[in-house]
This record gives sequence, C-alpha cells and structure tokens, in this order.
Amino acid sequence: MTQIFIMVFDGLQPSQVIPELMPRLSAFADSGVRFQKHHPVFPTVTRINAASMVTGRYPGGHGLAANTMVMRELDPGELFPVLEPGLKRLSEESDRPVLLSPPLAEILTHYGKQYVAVGVGTSGNAFVHNPHPEHSNGATIHPEFCLPYDLHSEIVDKFGDWPDETYPNSARVQHAGRIVTDYVIPERQPDVTLLWSSEPDKSQHRDGVNSDLSKQALLMADTEFGRILDWLDENERLEDTDVIVLSDHGYSTITEVIPVEAMVRDAGFPRSGDNGVVVAPNGGSVIFYTNPLDPTTVERLARWLMIQPWCGALLSSSAAGNITGTLPMDLAGGDGTRAPDLAMSFVWNHDNNEQGVPGHAFSAGGAPGAGQHGSMSPHELRNTMIAGGPSFKSGLLNEIPSGNVDLAPTVLELLGLPGAEHMDGRPLTEALEGGPGQHEVEVRVEHHTMRRTVFKSEYHQIVRTSRVGNTQYLDEGDARRDPMRT
Repeated sequence: MTQIFIMVFDGLQPSQVIPELMPRLSAFADSGVRFQKHHPVFPTVTRINAASMVTGRYPGGHGLAANTMVMRELDPGELFPVLEPGLKRLSEESDRPVLLSPPLAEILTHYGKQYVAVGVGTSGNAFVHNPHPEHSNGATIHPEFCLPYDLHSEIVDKFGDWPDETYPNSARVQHAGRIVTDYVIPERQPDVTLLWSSEPDKSQHRDGVNSDLSKQALLMADTEFGRILDWLDENERLEDTDVIVLSDHGYSTITEVIPVEAMVRDAGFPRSGDNGVVVAPNGGSVIFYTNPLDPTTVERLARWLMIQPWCGALLSSSAAGNITGTLPMDLAGGDGTRAPDLAMSFVWNHDNNEQGVPGHAFSAGGAPGAGQHGSMSPHELRNTMIAGGPSFKSGLLNEIPSGNVDLAPTVLELLGLPGAEHMDGRPLTEALEGGPGQHEVEVRVEHHTMRRTVFKSEYHQIVRTSRVGNTQYLDEGDARRDPMRT
C-alpha cells in the first residue's frame, strides 16, 4: 500500500529549486511534478499556512487568522501569539477547539490510519498538526514538546537531547530527520509522515534571501532530503511512497520597518474602550481588531490607513460592515468567527535585493535588507510544491493554480478516503496518473478593485485572484494613491 511522505522547507522559493542550490530536490522535481503556480494563504505567514495544509481550509474556516492575532473568546484586548503555550491554553479554556475544522490527524484516525509530524519550526506550527491528541492516534514531535505530551520523554530517551539552535539550523534539522528514518517510519509506520525543516526560513530572516547563510541552509536541507530519499530507496520503500514537497510561503526583502502600533496610538486610537484598536503585526501584514467590536471605529481606522503611503490592499470582515474602499476578507478566505476586523498588506515592489532576488516590501518588524513575508506581494504568494511517486505523473510542469489549501484534499484522494468535499481546497487530480490533462481544467482569473477619495487623494486597490472550480487562490494585491482631480 502506498505511503505518503511530506517534506516542508519553510520559506523555500520556487526559484531556489535549482541544481546550484538544491541538487537533490531539483533532480527529484525534474522527474515528478512541479506546480508552477502554487499559493500560500494570506497573511503569508507560517502557522496559518500549516493549519491550511492540514485542514484544507482557508483561515476563516480553520480559525487561525495569523501568526499573531486576537482570540476574542479568551481576551478581546490581548495579543495572542499562535505558539504552543497559548494554543494549549485555548484548548483548555475555550468552548471551541483550537482548529475549527478537523485536521488530517483526526480525519485519518477516523478511518484507522495515522499521521505523524516531526518539525523543528515554531511550537505553534508543530501544535496545529495534531492539536487535539485525545481525538487522534497520530503524533507531533518537536524539540520543546510532543503531542501527546508523554511522548516527549520517550523521544529524548531514544535520541538524546535536541541540539541547540544554530544558523543554519543544521543539527536540529538532521536530528529531526533521524527521528523520521529511525523511529517514525519503521516503528510507527504511519500512512502519512511529515517533516518540517526550519530552513531556509530561519537563515533568510536573519541575512536575507540567497545570502551566503541562506545558501548554506538550502544545501544542508537539500542534503537531508536526499538522505531520506536514499533511506527510503535502500529500505525498498521509495517505489511505494508518494513524496510531496512544500513550502509555506514565499519571501520579500524588507524595504523599511513601519512602527504601526505607535502610529495608530498617535492617531488617537487607544488599545481599548472608546475607539479602542488592538494592532497585531505579522511581518508584511498587520491585522486589526476593535476593542470592543465597533464598526464606526473600524470605518475611522480604515480611512486613516488609506492615506498612509505604506498601506497596500485592505480587507474588511463581514462583522465590520460594508466599508467603502475596502474589499471583502472572503477574497482571501479570511472571514469567519475569529476573523480580524481589518487585514492590511504592506506596499511591495519588484526591486532586486543585493543578491539579485526580486521583491521588496514594507514590514512591521525585522530590519531593512533582511528577509520577511506576510504581504500580498506575488513574490510571497508564490511558494513551492513538487510531487513524485507512483501516484503522480512524471516530468510535468503543472500550470494550473494550486495552493497549500489543496494538500489535505490531495492526501485524502491519494488514500482513497472521503472528506475533501467539506474542504475549501481541491484534490490536485491533474497531477495524478489517470487524471485530467491541464487543457481540461478551467481557470478563471478575476480582478477586484475598489476606490475611495480620502483627504484629497484617491485610494485605489486591486486584488487579483485565480479560481479552479470552487477553490480560489490569491495571486496578488496592492494599492496606490492618486491626487484628487479638480
């Protein structure tokens, strides 16, 4: 029976999958399927993309709005970092689950199958793969904890203490790989195994995309991927394993850091009470919550944002009302019971960084010249997906749009299980043996525009999306300001 191995390289851009930087992954891609128009969800940050991968839902459907958000059911005035301590608290104190839609770990358990994730990224990313271990026979393995929690001591007993973090994070990535090949696959024999590498993301945040450090990280991660492929081959498992390679988002280089929190306060919006606003920065994007929820304050805040030169596309939730000049948050699949009132992408451009990599954007954190993500830049809204194995076509460049939201339905399709019909994503059947040809798949590209005159200038935003069936992919979004005509 076919098994599935998923390898996630955090922050890997499609342009980096070349022989000079990643020889093993590049060769694997040439023999399998390259998804040429693959998309993350917005905001283009890690933890919500991990949640979309395992639930097949947009953020509004799974309930995690960003890496940093407000969880109004716990505290409407408190910033909530989507990390293990907070998610554990949410699972214990809220009457809602951590994820509002079931992840693969729970779906597979229902059918007597198992999902195991091993990761060395953030604790929040790891947690969302198996957030309700009491409903799952799977597991999550992370340097700080395991789910179920009592598994952590067993892993340390078998493999020793986790190495300290370094740049690049070589020792931890290699340690996680050994856990996969020496324990997870041979002993637990899960139907789906996932390994999440923190590189090249960790190094790119520090020194930038395609910096010397970034290139070291890429080669190290590629070597570990090659080692796992060799192990599968030596143990006569490769011919029966479908291998899927993903990244969670693309990347930009920081143009300038904008102190949005301080500017919002200076503009007269306190943190709570009358006109209260909570600011949740997420790299290349910022999401906003009124505290308490107040459509009048959302309207005032939206008008203020529209005149800021760093404000790009601006989306509003249905709960915030119909705000002229904004576009609906549903364009990004972000509307839902935990949605922010406003979601703003910073302005971006196509300028090259010092290494010749295109894509700059403003950011709420970091440092100019460093790598960042979170915005609606097309450089961040294009990420990596590659697949190969007995179920996939060979040597295919798939030009049909796809996204992280399609991972879970595609896994269910590979395993012959139902459930994809309840997801926002779709099974990527055009990449599968016996599936339709690309010419048989209809793709619709749509442009969504909105204008508003504010303080003697016209704010004009454009968001472009692609649609395949009922699944929508966000291609890019930005805004400009034109002087008001007299």
